[in-house]
Parts: sequence; structure tokens; C-alpha cells
Amino acid sequence: MSTFLPRDVQAGLDAARNKASRDSSRLKIKTGKESFRILRLWQNGFALEDEHAPAIRGFVDIYDGERHLYQCLVIASEDLEGERRFEFKRSTLATDRPPLDFFVEDAAPVALIGSA
Repeated sequence: MSTFLPRDVQAGLDAARNKASRDSSRLKIKTGKESFRILRLWQNGFALEDEHAPAIRGFVDIYDGERHLYQCLVIASEDLEGERRFEFKRSTLATDRPPLDFFVEDAAPVALIGSA
């Protein structure tokens, strides 16, 4: 059995696959005032659609919907198969509160009641 597909059929299949991954992904990056949808995310980087992605270099924030996930320092890596791939130089997990500089006991009181 032959697995050869004509170029136009293969291009149509690739376009459909890219559209499906673009529509299913909620991940996006924000750099300044601009926002771009992430096609794929892996441990050392991510990929954006080649047509709309600028050559980003510097700090970006990665979001899942409106939830802030990571703060990253990125460099543009390569353009391959309709994707612009970026690599992390640094990736830090975003938290919703500042780091503590002291140890908190599990059974510590939540608040103190003052005397009147």
C-alpha cells in the first residue's frame, strides 16, 4: 500500500492540524501589550504560528486563559514547518503571593485577637 499523498492534500491536512491545535490551546504569551497564542509548549520552549509571530527576545509572560503560569526569558530559536520556535533561557513559575523569608508552622494561628 502506498502512503504517498499529493502535495495539495498534505498541505490541507497540515492546515487542518494547525487549526485544530490553535483552536484547542488556551495557552498564550504576553509581551508588552501584544498577545500571541501558543501552538505547543514543552519543557525548554514553545512554538507560535510563524505567520503572526515576531522575533521575540526578552521577557514574556505565559498564561493559561487568564491564569498567569510562568515568567520567562526567551530567544527565537528556529522557523520550522510553519512554526516559529522559542527556547527558554530562564523560566520561573509565577505565584500569586510574594515569597516568605520565614518558616510558617502548619498549625500557626491565622489571626490574633487583640484585647479591648
